[in-house]
Parts: sequence; C-alpha cells; structure tokens
Amino acid sequence: MGILDKFKDAALNQFIEVIEWLDDSGNTIVYRFPVYQQEIKNGAQLIVRESQAAVFVYEGQVADVFGPGKYTIDGGNTPILSKLGAWKYGFNSPFKSEVYFVNTKQFTDMKWGTANPIMLRDPDFGIVRLRAFGRYSMRVIDPANFIKEIAATNPKFQTEDIESQLKTAVVSEFADAIGEMKIPALDLAAQYKELGDILRQKINEDFRTYGIEVTKFYIENISLPEEVEKAIDRRASMGAIGDPSRYMQFQAAEALRDAAQNEGGGAGLGAGLGAGFALGNQMANVFSQATAQNQQQPTQPPIEVPVTITSEPPGAEIEIDGTYEGSTPSQLSLAPAEYIIRVSKPGYKVWERRVIIKPGTSKTFNAILEKEA
Repeated sequence: MGILDKFKDAALNQFIEVIEWLDDSGNTIVYRFPVYQQEIKNGAQLIVRESQAAVFVYEGQVADVFGPGKYTIDGGNTPILSKLGAWKYGFNSPFKSEVYFVNTKQFTDMKWGTANPIMLRDPDFGIVRLRAFGRYSMRVIDPANFIKEIAATNPKFQTEDIESQLKTAVVSEFADAIGEMKIPALDLAAQYKELGDILRQKINEDFRTYGIEVTKFYIENISLPEEVEKAIDRRASMGAIGDPSRYMQFQAAEALRDAAQNEGGGAGLGAGLGAGFALGNQMANVFSQATAQNQQQPTQPPIEVPVTITSEPPGAEIEIDGTYEGSTPSQLSLAPAEYIIRVSKPGYKVWERRVIIKPGTSKTFNAILEKEA
C-alpha cells in the first residue's frame, strides 16, 4: 500500500462511522450529534432507539427523518439526501450533514400557572379574580416540524427552553375557556376534569402546528379571592340558601354580632340592637305569610342525584364529609347540598375537593392521585 493510500485511509477513519444517542438527562428534547466538520462516512451505521427520531439536515433543509431501527447510511436508503446533493462527489465519498436526535417520549410533570389573576363575570359574586395552576404532559409528534418551528439549530434543546412559551399559551387558552364556558365560581371545583379535557383539545389545535401534542392536562387548583371564599363559607354555615326568611334572620344575627364588636361602646351597641330588632320585625311581617304557607305544606324529601367517583389509580378509599363510602370506582346517590369529597390511597397524596351537588344533574369526579415523594 502506497503512502497516498495510507493517508487516504487515515483521513476516512476520522469520519463518523456510528451515529447514536444515549440520553441520560431525562429532559432533553433535541440533541445535535457532534459530527467532525459535519462529514459522515458513506456506509456509517445509524442507530435510532425507541422513543427517538433522527433528522438529517443538509444545507439548512430537512433532508430525511428516520424512526426507531438500525440503518446503513448510503444513497440507496436516503434518496432525499442524494437528490439534495449530499453525494455530489459520489457515494463512496464522505458527505456533509447535520444530524439531530429528537426525543419522542412523553415529558411529564410540565407545570403551568397564572402569573396574574384572570377576570371572571360570575352570576353570584359579580366580577371575580381567579388564579389557577396544574400540570400537563407533552410529546413531539412531528420531529421535522418541531426542529423547523421551535428548536432551530440549538445543539441541545431541553424542556426548560420551551416551558415558558408553552405556559403562556396554556394560560391564554385557560382564560378563554373559563370565559366561554361561564361556569359559576361555586361549581368550578366540580368541573376540573371536564374543563381540563376541553382545554387539552383547544391547546392541541395550536401546539400541533409546532409538531407537539399535549397528551394529558390536569387542573390541580382554581383559587378564589379571600372575600369570595368567606362568602361561600357564610352561605355554607347559614345552610339556608333559597330560604329568604332564614337568610334574613341570619343577616339580622350577623348585624347584632357586628354591633356588639363595635368600638363605639354602649351607644353603638344600642343602635345595633335597635337596627337588629327593627330588621327582625320587618322581615317577620314580610315573610309571615310565606312561612304559614310552608307550614301547611308537608316537606318533600330532596331527590338524590347519582354521583360517580373514580380515581387514577383505582382502589382508593372515598370519604364524604368524613364518612367512609367505599372505594373507587363507586356510584353513590347524594341529596343536593355541599359536600367535601376526600379520596386517599396509601403511597399517594390525598385528593380533596369541596363540591356542590345541584338537583337533577348527575356528577362524575375523577381523582388524579399524585405519588408521595
């Protein structure tokens, strides 16, 4: 073998012969394979593992995409590269190309949340400011499009590089959905799953243009302003929503309590007592007829509503207002009222929601249980 042949063999050995990627980070979406001077030896081995795709980019254009498998890179199985001119000096010569590995697995525990309150027009409380947060899972479904639209030429693209952009889009869709669905603030806690499913569909309409898809979407909490929470607690403690006579009696009692706490001393207390008694007398006259009619009519028991409670994973214990009601999945019958539903399973965090069951409407609650750290 001549000196020229030895030099030629040594030069060819510098070119890439095996192209593969072993991801040990857990959060890398795109990884650019380091190719020496971007030259790949003809006949090189390409190894693409499960949940991966290999994207060849030649002179700024996506040339080809390879799914899981083992390939020998030559002109026969990469006709697009051949057409673009990667082998313009012959198939026996090395060729130049960038190789990007795209992770197509599901990326879980992606967080979202509202940085600022969202305005909601509520039929019970008027304008209400909401805050919300939760988690979602996403994956790349179109590797070539994802590189063109999002990752570009970054040598390594990780979840934190896109999380802020996705979070902004998620919060925007959440605000639109809340406004369109017109769910009363009192019913929001019972609509987490339904609202999450609708949001996932709306979000994917935008995300698929970037080559990604949201596979799961969870709302963990929607918080109301403190004054609205107090108003809900007052109604719950009163226990007489829909009964005007009892409501006014409750309001009169509240007025007496406030007067007793008034810093004005005896004069303030006397005025408060007078106002309370006057209010009580007025309301007694206004509602005396209604009360008499109610006494004449026998009280009808409330019609119970079918309530289905499931969990992920199943087999969790169900407690309603502190009383054990069985394990998931389970179908119960509850009278219209406000309840606290608690779902628990060893090794998982407790799922708890305050819900309001309305007459004539069946309800389904799915508790997504999160593993304890």
